[in-house]
Amino acid sequence: MRRLVVWNVMSLDGYFEGRKPWDLDFHETVWGDELETFSLEQLEEIGTLLFGRRTYEGMADYWSKETGAVAEKMNAVEKAVASHTLEAADWNNTRLLKGDAVETVKGLKAENGKDVYAMGSADLLSSLLKAGLVDEYRVCVAPGILGGGTPLFKPQDDMVPLRLESARPLKSGGVILTYAVGG
Repeated sequence: MRRLVVWNVMSLDGYFEGRKPWDLDFHETVWGDELETFSLEQLEEIGTLLFGRRTYEGMADYWSKETGAVAEKMNAVEKAVASHTLEAADWNNTRLLKGDAVETVKGLKAENGKDVYAMGSADLLSSLLKAGLVDEYRVCVAPGILGGGTPLFKPQDDMVPLRLESARPLKSGGVILTYAVGG
């Protein structure tokens, strides 16, 4: 069974995007050689990138126009988008997951291959976390407080215990934290 690994950059106060959709300027505070190397390392581990519809649309629009090593890997890796409303998924090497997201992601995790990674997609991830499908969180905490925006974590009924696996400080002032889900 494949694992579901969640990767996001967030502000110290818990936002993965600013007050407007795709307001990601604060990500530049942590971007540099170290995070680029880390991104390339992660892309080697990915069997499938998983997105909700809104994140998929933004990522497809951005990465399909970019060049460089990270863009090449983002455009080549297998992708899946969970959506009730999307009719087609045209970004290179993408499949559309229709139906109940929890059930379709269970099926995705049951496939053979490398791990499933999710980026952004806070609404989708909230339902997957509640269903016990998230195995690991990797979060790069950016050195800044946004004061508002889209929170990475939605309210949960119960506390979700996490176990710290690693903490990796960056020269930019960011810190990459890796947590296994479940104490």
